[in-house]
Amino acid sequence: MSDSSYIKIFTGDIIIVNRVLLELEKQDIIAVVKDQTESARLAGFGGGNFPGFQEVFVNKDELDKAVMVVEQISSELQN
Repeated sequence: MSDSSYIKIFTGDIIIVNRVLLELEKQDIIAVVKDQTESARLAGFGGGNFPGFQEVFVNKDELDKAVMVVEQISSELQN
C-alpha cells in the first residue's frame, strides 16, 4: 500500500462537495475529489458502494484548516 500525503476529510453528495470545495478554495486549500461511482462506470464496472457520493481529500499539511471548514459547513447545514 502506498503512503499518500492526502487524507479524506469529507464524503457527501455532489452539491455539498461543491460547497466544501468552494470554501476550501477561499482558504487557499487545494482539494482532490474522488468519485468511485464515476470511475467504476468509466471502467465498465457499473456503480459503486455509494452512488452519487464523492470523497474530498486534502494534503496532510492543510488538514487542520480544512477540517475547520468542513465543520463550519456541517453546522450550517444542521441549523
